[in-house]
Amino acid sequence: MSSTATLSPPAPATPPPAPADQRWTPRLWGTLLVLCAVLFLDGLDISMVGVTLPAIQTDLGLSTATLQWIVSGYVLGYGGLLLLGGRTADLLGRRRVLLIALAVFAGASVLGGLVEDGTLLIATRFIKGLAAAFTAPAGLSILTTTFPEGPVRNRALGIYTVFGASGFSSGLILGGLLTEIDWRVTFLLPAPLALIALVAGLRLLPRDGVRNPGGYDVLGAATSTGALLLLVFTVVNAPEAGWTSLRTLGSLAVVAALAAAFVIAERTVAHPLVRLGIFANRSLVRADLTAMAVSGGYLSFQFIVALYLQNVLGWSPLQMALSLLPAGIIVASSGPVVGRLITRYGTRRLIALGMVAFVAAYALFLRAGPEPAFLTVILPTALLLGLGFALSFSALNVQATNGVADDEQGLASGLVQSSFQVGGAVALAVTSAVVGGGAIVPGRLPDTFLAAIGVVTAISLLGLLAAVLGRSDRTSAPDAVENRSLAPQSAA
Repeated sequence: MSSTATLSPPAPATPPPAPADQRWTPRLWGTLLVLCAVLFLDGLDISMVGVTLPAIQTDLGLSTATLQWIVSGYVLGYGGLLLLGGRTADLLGRRRVLLIALAVFAGASVLGGLVEDGTLLIATRFIKGLAAAFTAPAGLSILTTTFPEGPVRNRALGIYTVFGASGFSSGLILGGLLTEIDWRVTFLLPAPLALIALVAGLRLLPRDGVRNPGGYDVLGAATSTGALLLLVFTVVNAPEAGWTSLRTLGSLAVVAALAAAFVIAERTVAHPLVRLGIFANRSLVRADLTAMAVSGGYLSFQFIVALYLQNVLGWSPLQMALSLLPAGIIVASSGPVVGRLITRYGTRRLIALGMVAFVAAYALFLRAGPEPAFLTVILPTALLLGLGFALSFSALNVQATNGVADDEQGLASGLVQSSFQVGGAVALAVTSAVVGGGAIVPGRLPDTFLAAIGVVTAISLLGLLAAVLGRSDRTSAPDAVENRSLAPQSAA
């Protein structure tokens, strides 16, 4: 049976998509602000946890290998369930999925701040990642189905990015301040913020209905989720188990078998979880590959630098937060401009320039040593990181979702978000293995540190290649859509 079966038409949403020639209504602004608040919360949570890692390690007595799971546990749930989350949002209603997952996120935040055991803390991070696997694609697909392709969507995604960056930069400062009190406070803070967003979402998010109640792809959901969960778990655990161990190789063989079963299922079921034809959109594939490198490089870099600044240089969490703050400020202040740049120049150029900035940032950090070098290494690295995110993040989301039908926006959103998370898990596992357990000690730069930064730089170079190589998809390329109307928009 063909894998291109169409879903039934979606229920009308309130408010309807905003035409490019109409002003945005207060209700439309309210919808956007709720979605921005959810992304803000995600950025806040990730950056606060990054700052608290050394304090958690000291308080709970965790090894460097175990400490990695504070980050990787979140990535495991996030990356493993994103495809399921995106398609569930398409089929069962984006608003419903977003609000339920937001409530779960709030509950896991409370639990994370109360546990006394490292294993339980990692479990709460997994639950939060699981919740984010549903909120992220649901939120992005609500945005892309509410705001039509072109200048209007580019502007909305620019504002959306500002809130994500503001959450990240705020999290750096709050994480540094709150860790001085108790790292547990950083885990509790997202709970009331999530509840506020939940109440606002109940009132403002557009209602949508069940789109295809009889066509849920159970086999595809089981095989894809199983494959992604096992893949992320395997690569994160490989440094401890051994990359060539029977356990690791056996797990990878099972991943391959599950992936093959998934492809077979998607080619035969009437309503596939992932319509394989979507990968004919070369711009979407290019965006997904580049997203893997962006997230993989940055998450690995943040993990290494948190240990470097606090354990090698002896900086406080607040000092570390302030040193990286310029990156968040650049992204937060660039949002309105980036939307216009995407409309004028297209996504491909911006993504390529963003990847050049990432490569330069990581290469510059190869000059780091056992003595602080803020003005010549740390500050310019932070500025380049901010430029990289400002140019690439919104553009990647636009490139991955333009040219995709409304009933597959959740799928496209899930694919690009899954790429961010799986790329982060794989790269973090590799760089963590290069650093080695217990290698970073006060006052001494370990030999493995620069090697790990070299790995991060190489990952970003691969992302740059993915961004620039290959032909544009003339039938559905985002650049073709973005540039077909350059008239000034009247939305305000």
